[in-house]
Amino acid sequence: MWILGLTGSIGMGKSATARLFRAMGVPVHDADAAVHALYRGTAVAPVEAAFPGVTRDGAIDRAELGARVLADPQAMGRLEAIVHPLVRAEEEAFLAKAGSAGARLVVLDIPLLFETGGCARVDAVAVVSAPKAVQRARVLERPGMTEAKFEAIVEKQLPDAEKRRRAHFVIDTGRGFPAAAHQVAGIVRALSGPGRRAGG
Repeated sequence: MWILGLTGSIGMGKSATARLFRAMGVPVHDADAAVHALYRGTAVAPVEAAFPGVTRDGAIDRAELGARVLADPQAMGRLEAIVHPLVRAEEEAFLAKAGSAGARLVVLDIPLLFETGGCARVDAVAVVSAPKAVQRARVLERPGMTEAKFEAIVEKQLPDAEKRRRAHFVIDTGRGFPAAAHQVAGIVRALSGPGRRAGG
């Protein structure tokens, strides 16, 4: 079973690209979605203990938590030490299930794949990319997003050029998603043959 890591900086179209893989029948594990679920479940108690006052109605208030940690590397490190092992456990369960079902190819959708060393857990990496002007326009359309927030997020992420350099595949969404779908189909064809698990 081939394990493909899917990553890309904010606003590059990674989530839409993950949907293209799903549409082709490829199982996808979404690390962000896993975090959202954990913030309504298992992670609530330990995150609240570390950052008192970030819980609203039994769930983590992501905006309040983000305000606490985004500009504080030490706080971000404490949060990641809580959340990352929980996400990894969900990822491992996903891989076991996909393997049991006979999947030839699976996708791990991980926004900070390179930044967190996740590339060591995959067989190949696909980076979703777009021109900087397209990225900026997409992100600034998001509710509550400001130029300062955008720049703070980008600063935390590995530069797009470096991600592209380290990728096995680059999916360019700057020309639209129909064109991206053709690129995804090519990757699926290339990797859906007999393969192996990461490290195996």
